[in-house]
Amino acid sequence: MMANQNNFESQLTELEKIVNNLENGNVPLEDALKEFQEGVKISRTLEKKLTQAEETVAKLIDTDGSEHRLDPTNASAPEE
Repeated sequence: MMANQNNFESQLTELEKIVNNLENGNVPLEDALKEFQEGVKISRTLEKKLTQAEETVAKLIDTDGSEHRLDPTNASAPEE
């Protein structure tokens, strides 16, 4: 689990670098397009990881051991 966290952090750092490069505008157009595509790829990967983490956190385990998933639109009402 810790390796995933480090991977997430390093990908987030990489995405921030790309965004900074693009915002500064010091990148030739061809390189900017490549960086933008890479940034989109990284952001999709990070979004997927966040969704998986949210789903893991959203599980409730009752005292009898049965799991209930939380409805993300209504955190106070577990799904049956």
